Amino acid sequence: MKIPDLLKENLKVVFCGTAAGNRSAQQEAYYAGCGNKFYCVLHHAGFTPVQLIPSQYEQLIDYGIGLTDLVKQKSGMDKDLKQEDYNISDFNEKIEKYKPQFVCFNGKEAAKKYFGVEKIDYGLQNECLGETKFFVAPSTSAKAHSYWNEEYWKKLNTLTNGKTHRT
Repeated sequence: MKIPDLLKENLKVVFCGTAAGNRSAQQEAYYAGCGNKFYCVLHHAGFTPVQLIPSQYEQLIDYGIGLTDLVKQKSGMDKDLKQEDYNISDFNEKIEKYKPQFVCFNGKEAAKKYFGVEKIDYGLQNECLGETKFFVAPSTSAKAHSYWNEEYWKKLNTLTNGKTHRT
């Protein structure tokens, strides 16, 4: 099942993954996989005043947050996706149309596919698309737990909101 984009003009940040996971696709809700920290991290880093759950993802738009994926026609694990599944031109069209302040890739894999590189660092990137800046944060997936560092999420919140995170 395809999860619709959560986009409107001039959002503070659009979070972008590779593709919806199987559980997210089944529940038709972004970041619904067991152990995914997305909504907890958004709250703890200061993006949302309350911690939402996956079924409430549409409320993120009220906080200036959008959601999309690079692969919209398939769901599943990154290792099962093929290069031709990634539709970078459609993604670029969306970003050019809606003009968010930032795009944040939720994990390095989506960022590497977007930029067409083998390696990429976390944090603010040098590239822009129009006025939109790019940022790479550690994946909130339970499978990426060993690479976890919430500091990048807090830094992004400071960049987008000019506010500090919750303590």
